[in-house]
Amino acid sequence: MTELLALHAVVEAPPERVAEVLLDVRPGGLSPLATGGEVAGTDQGDSFEVVKDGSRMTVTVDRVRREVALQGEWWYRGVTSVEPDARGSRVVHRVFNVAEGNGWAVRFVSRGPLNAAPRTFADAVRRIGETLGVAAWVLED
Repeated sequence: MTELLALHAVVEAPPERVAEVLLDVRPGGLSPLATGGEVAGTDQGDSFEVVKDGSRMTVTVDRVRREVALQGEWWYRGVTSVEPDARGSRVVHRVFNVAEGNGWAVRFVSRGPLNAAPRTFADAVRRIGETLGVAAWVLED
């Protein structure tokens, strides 16, 4: 697994409150990461598959680590976590290449998602801040 991108933000709320919103990722949940589609099967746990337009996304929530991972298709894994920060919470989003073999092809297919990630992350952070009624912003590296 190779990290392709890391983005950081601050949300002026305690990590527990930020995680409460972020980890509510089932379709229709509060999280801006909540995927559309339907949960495959009747799984009610913290690891499930969402099916939308024939594509499958595996979602894994780790409440102890305050982390959610979304893995789809053959190369993509996005992991978003909440950590303590002096200003409240730091939200970190990382994109990984999990392709086995043919890793060279990831350079071509990942361009769109990697280029869209900063804008998508900024929108997610803004929505978390709005939901909690606090300031939230992306950190520039």
